[in-house]
Amino acid sequence: MVKKYGGSSLSTVEKIKRVASSIAKEKKKGKNLVVVVSAMGKTTDNLIRLAGKAGYSEGRDFALLLSTGEIISSSLLSLALQARGVPAIAFTGRESGIYTEKIYNKAHILYIDIAQIEKELKKGKVVIITGFQGINENGEVTTLGRGASDLTAVAIAQSLKANVCEIYSDVEGIFTADPRIVKEASLISHISYEEVLEMASTGSQVMHGRAIELGQRHNLPIVVKSTFGKNEGTMIKDKKGLEGPVVSGVSLNENEAKVSIFNVPDSPGIAAKIFTPLSKEKINVDMIIQNVSKKGYTDLSFTVEKIDLRRTLRLIKKAGEKIGAQGILSDFNIAKVSIIGLGMQSHPGIAAKMFSTLAREKINIEMISTSEIKISCVVKEKDGKKAVRTLHKEFIEKR
Repeated sequence: MVKKYGGSSLSTVEKIKRVASSIAKEKKKGKNLVVVVSAMGKTTDNLIRLAGKAGYSEGRDFALLLSTGEIISSSLLSLALQARGVPAIAFTGRESGIYTEKIYNKAHILYIDIAQIEKELKKGKVVIITGFQGINENGEVTTLGRGASDLTAVAIAQSLKANVCEIYSDVEGIFTADPRIVKEASLISHISYEEVLEMASTGSQVMHGRAIELGQRHNLPIVVKSTFGKNEGTMIKDKKGLEGPVVSGVSLNENEAKVSIFNVPDSPGIAAKIFTPLSKEKINVDMIIQNVSKKGYTDLSFTVEKIDLRRTLRLIKKAGEKIGAQGILSDFNIAKVSIIGLGMQSHPGIAAKMFSTLAREKINIEMISTSEIKISCVVKEKDGKKAVRTLHKEFIEKR
């Protein structure tokens, strides 16, 4: 079995001891266990803050700094298990054989050499692996991106041919909306990879998107459940059988910013000159809107993660100067609200209903993006939570 525990489940030594007791019970049943851990609580946030105070938060040594959080939690969990008479060993990304590309932050996994993991499992040990990290071909520490301990767990589970990957956190599973925002939100027992992937990409902190993609590619069932609760949680796998609800969930993303470039020459190759530098820097661009061309010029707006805004503006300024754009503006105070559901693709009128629902509440829409199973709208950040509650009531509570 492969189990992953999030930072909220390991935020104190007492919680780590409780996790160790739970793992010890599983081990007594004769199971081979691999455990992937995140850093304790807000450790990663604190490390990022320290790097900012030091004056630099990019590159090799930044990745090295961030990797220390998971080393602490994995070591403590291993010690807690040993104190309970359970043989255990903590592995870093290097010791786990997780090899990545040369990018120091947001690196992609190239392959995993599981020989050392299997060696320790054969000795009867619980193998505890630091999530979120690996090494490149130069032996340097790399990180996989924020929240990517999920990705580590799914990648390890796939490499070991596990039957299921269990993801534990402080929530009972995946809900129709964030219960902290919508008190009427309900637990979803089964959901498809596609729906969870859209939820992750639109702001729901249910799981890391790349972890879901990997699970779907290898048809690996994933269970999301509470660390200390008794609920069965949410099973993520291919959904078959009868048609489900039109809208499965409503999500909110308050971690994006909008960038607008004005008077961009409307000619072939211009968009590539704008977005290629961002791609090279591994900056993910989400929604893109281009206005109607007037007199050979157009305006272009897009969204990126807030954490990438400073780098984005630096790169876009250079690109804008080269193509002769007339100005750049950014908006930090936006939110993206989305409705997600496999049933949407065969039900016309969903978009119109969403827009009219927001209009009724006098919530202005700044940008729109659609896919077969998702409709997203950018609104003012102050309207984000209100939009989620309104849409949840309209599409889920009334069904």
